[in-house]
Amino acid sequence: MTKRTTSSGAKPRITLTATDHERLTVLANAAMSNLPEVASELADELDRAQVLPQGRHPVDVVCMGSEVEFRDDTTGRTQTVTLVYPNEANIAEGKVSVLTPIGTALIGLQSGKSINWETRLGEMKRLTVLQVREPAPDTADRAEAELSPSA
Repeated sequence: MTKRTTSSGAKPRITLTATDHERLTVLANAAMSNLPEVASELADELDRAQVLPQGRHPVDVVCMGSEVEFRDDTTGRTQTVTLVYPNEANIAEGKVSVLTPIGTALIGLQSGKSINWETRLGEMKRLTVLQVREPAPDTADRAEAELSPSA
């Protein structure tokens, strides 16, 4: 299970767009039977997130489709990934699902902020978001089509 805390033990503030919050809520609920731990952690994050009004987009905050450069503070290794929905995930292409411990840890985090999180193997890690690049304009449209019942 992902544990999101600052060095003082408090969870860092996260911000989500109204659209991401709505879609991720549906995803977390749907994943409860297959991936209960990470789905529950995602639901907890959604419950405490600051949700921006419809049409507003946070600056330098990890949203769905964002390209994120972060540093593993344990090893010093820097990595760049794109945060995606599970059906788009492809680790070889650097596309990380929001329904993974690291994906849940990254969502809503602002550039410059650090979090502690727990891997699926129970190992505690800490990462710092170094840079967030905006999602491609069609990411939201693709995600909406893939989450609709007719897709």
